[in-house]
Amino acid sequence: MARNTTRFDALAEQMPGLGRDAASVRRRVEAMERLLERAFVLPGLNRPVGLDVMLDLIPVAGSVVGAALGSWMVWEARNLGMSRWQMARMFGNVGLDALLGAIPWVGAVPDFFFRSNTRNLRIIRRHLDRHHPATATLPG
Repeated sequence: MARNTTRFDALAEQMPGLGRDAASVRRRVEAMERLLERAFVLPGLNRPVGLDVMLDLIPVAGSVVGAALGSWMVWEARNLGMSRWQMARMFGNVGLDALLGAIPWVGAVPDFFFRSNTRNLRIIRRHLDRHHPATATLPG
């Protein structure tokens, strides 16, 4: 088992963002949030949308995939040592998003306004800024 850990650590050194440190986790969850919530801007509305809204157009399976991707962010939060209360709030956001998105076709509309992954990223950033201030980045 130690052999696999060594391989992972060697791979993590070669590829930025694969590490287990707080800065790498921050980069990963920010990239996931950007993909799920702000991948591109809708022309005419000037409102960013992402994969999460698009997945809601696929009945049932899209909502399940969106919830799985959102749950990955909670898994990363767990690895950071965040409290159970914070993770429960994050799972609540993911669960509400999944329930809203479960309504075929119409579920994309509430998901357009309720951005669970952005809310979860805010919770993770607050934790990182408090407990790992060296990972803070300038908003841009």
